[in-house]
Amino acid sequence: DGMTAALAAEVAKEGILVNTVSPGFIDTELTRSVLGEEGMREMAARIPMKRLGKPEEIAKLVCWLVSPENTYISGQNIIIDGGFTRV
Repeated sequence: DGMTAALAAEVAKEGILVNTVSPGFIDTELTRSVLGEEGMREMAARIPMKRLGKPEEIAKLVCWLVSPENTYISGQNIIIDGGFTRV
């Protein structure tokens, strides 16, 4: 977070936006191979939304952040984890 904020402050005057995205548990082949099916179910049960995220959910956020629609969000670490880090 500190590096993101510092870089965002440094380049803001040039109109450059800097953000980081921190995904939680995402339903991918790698996650499935590490956790296994039982581990996937157990992890989903611990997430407030009761499921793992989808890769396309992360991609949509990143695409929006780098789009012309984002003109003012900078210096942020955006956690996208279904509320997992807040419980």
